Amino acid sequence: MAAAAVVQIPAGATFLETFKKSFVDVPIDAEKGNAISTAEFLEAAESLTTMFDVLGSVAFSPVKKDMLGNVEKIRQRMLAAPLESQNIQDLVRNELKTKSHTATEGLLWLVRGLEFTCIALSDNIGSTKELDASFRKSYSVTLKPHHSFLVKPIFSAAMSACPYRKDFYAKLGDDEQKVQEELREYLAALDKIVNILKRFLESKEAKW
Repeated sequence: MAAAAVVQIPAGATFLETFKKSFVDVPIDAEKGNAISTAEFLEAAESLTTMFDVLGSVAFSPVKKDMLGNVEKIRQRMLAAPLESQNIQDLVRNELKTKSHTATEGLLWLVRGLEFTCIALSDNIGSTKELDASFRKSYSVTLKPHHSFLVKPIFSAAMSACPYRKDFYAKLGDDEQKVQEELREYLAALDKIVNILKRFLESKEAKW
């Protein structure tokens, strides 16, 4: 299986600027219990998975495929009941009323995948660590406790295949300072959304 082609970055731009949607731009309605707009959230999650193409190894393709599969489960529910699914929290509440939890379970795994990526990159950006060390550290506290002994080696292989940090950041843009600033802002927005959704998924109303 060939690695996906990495998006070409225009001169002076960064890889994050090629995203169809950034987590920075996902609407959060504080007056409605931090309701997160479904369509924008799913677009931002899809855009994030292109980061695995920059990591540059077919070993990351199962990680990307898993996240995109969970995005699709949530999108199918949104399309099936659009008026009840305008924000993520309502989508979950209304799906659970139907005694189904396909999208809700997809969201649980998607949030875990987003948290895995967010913690790894946040740990790496302000340090001199190599990427594999940051991804392993993140994996141990996010996905690993939920993975079977069959899945763990797949993720271990992906992390072993991480590029050198200097090569990875060079692929995100020519201006290293701009890349770092944009990535910090992006990760802060992602972290906020992950924490809102984790708290919601841990609440009684999101249990099935």
